[in-house]
Amino acid sequence: MRESFLSVPRLCLAATVLSATVFVARADEAPAAGAAPAGPALSFNVGAISEYRYRGIAQSRFDPALQGGADYGAASGLYVGTWLSTIRWIKDAGTLNGVDTGSTPLEWDLYGGYKGELTPGLGFDVGGLAYVYPNNRFGRVSGGSDANTFELYGALVVGVVSAKYSVALTDLFGNADTKGSGYLDLSAAFDLGQGWSLTPHVGRQEVRHLGAASYTDYALTLAKDFGGGLSASAAAIGTDASKAIYVAPDGRFLGRTALVVGLKASF
Repeated sequence: MRESFLSVPRLCLAATVLSATVFVARADEAPAAGAAPAGPALSFNVGAISEYRYRGIAQSRFDPALQGGADYGAASGLYVGTWLSTIRWIKDAGTLNGVDTGSTPLEWDLYGGYKGELTPGLGFDVGGLAYVYPNNRFGRVSGGSDANTFELYGALVVGVVSAKYSVALTDLFGNADTKGSGYLDLSAAFDLGQGWSLTPHVGRQEVRHLGAASYTDYALTLAKDFGGGLSASAAAIGTDASKAIYVAPDGRFLGRTALVVGLKASF
């Protein structure tokens, strides 16, 4: 989410972990648990999406977003990566208690971890993820906190099913006294053949000391790998989030049900 639950039009945690963020590899969904790669690998990705959702909540206020990242994985199972996306919610927060919260149009994620197999068929993935919003000023707002957020995560994968839990070691996206908030992501990945895949997902965001901001999100993503590093996706995404909290400056509900489509190139 990335909204500030500070009592003004804002948005915070939107879009999924593995959540509803569709088609672009990013930290909260990226390196999936499982066997370590056969050897060192460096990869890059760039893409465009009809709107950026994070854990079901709109980050770009329903406008298209540009995204891209880089990942490095070692044969040992260690990995590091970075990912960026254009956003709107920092600027949309405007002036809070007389403080300009900033106008950064960018989210910058940095992550690293370790993945492998506990036993044949049982994969794991553990790591940390930092969400950075350059020059945000939420920390200067009375009753607020810096929007930059750090989470630890752990995931288990059995067959096509994965379960992942992320916990915030900082306040959550500018919301004071929310350290310890957690997100549970349950997903499955079905290979339909000929480059097609189907991924159902349900997630639960618990916001500590701010129960009204907690919610469940869900998504169903159909993706197509065209080969040569080019892929496309279409996802039906929705939430049961509070329409009073997750609201854009123009009054639209940021967790409303939507179809999100995207195109990505990996190399």
